[in-house]
Amino acid sequence: MRRSKVLEKLRQKEKASCFKVNLKDAQVTELVAKCGFDCVWVDQEHIGQDWSVISSHVWASKSQDVDLMVRVARGSYSDYIRALELDATGILVPHIMSLQDAKDVVHMTRFHPIGRRPIDGGNADGGYTMEDFNTYLQEANEQRFIVLQIEDPEPLEELEEIAQLEGYDMLFFGPGDFSQGIGTPGDFSNPLIAETRKRIAEVANKYGKFAATVGTVDNLQELHDMGYHFVSVGADVVGLKSYCQSIIQLFNMNDENKQNTSYLEKN
Repeated sequence: MRRSKVLEKLRQKEKASCFKVNLKDAQVTELVAKCGFDCVWVDQEHIGQDWSVISSHVWASKSQDVDLMVRVARGSYSDYIRALELDATGILVPHIMSLQDAKDVVHMTRFHPIGRRPIDGGNADGGYTMEDFNTYLQEANEQRFIVLQIEDPEPLEELEEIAQLEGYDMLFFGPGDFSQGIGTPGDFSNPLIAETRKRIAEVANKYGKFAATVGTVDNLQELHDMGYHFVSVGADVVGLKSYCQSIIQLFNMNDENKQNTSYLEKN
């Protein structure tokens, strides 16, 4: 089983980079991976991608020896483990609402002796049955990461208990939905967001979990200093939007300059 670049870095107390890909074409993932990110994040919670599309992203990332994290849709155990069976390096489970919720996710996504993830072994992650059975179970537990996303106020009451739970790797703070959960959607200046961001990093590190979140190159050092060692720092749609907007602005400025040119300048 391919070893996780993210886990290797985090376990050595190094920082790991991540980039979110919203577009369905796996060529985007290949391009991002070629640029040197440690992890590419693709999504099924908000983006209608079927399993064949997810599989193509897995192949693209593996071709560059880069991890792929799939944010899964909430549902049954099948919704969680299929990404792993396609050989995604990790899954991000959104909207963890309680300690029991976290326990259920671990139970469904980890093999014995940690949980009771259903076993197949005939898929990409098990080498299509070519990997030794017990080695497969062990490596899946050790080289595939499970990330629990805290993005609502409800689980904060049990945050320390969630952080102490064995069997998963990261606590991921999601400020967007959290801002909605506290009644101020999109207001990222709300002091409760900063307070919660800091608290999640502290609690995660206190109990041996890795702290993860979204950020930008502008606040990256602040997040690292806070204890976040896995940060998603960009997205394809954000970059493409900025690039297109800058081009059309220059295009329109050039067109306006031509229109304002005098008769003598034109001739």
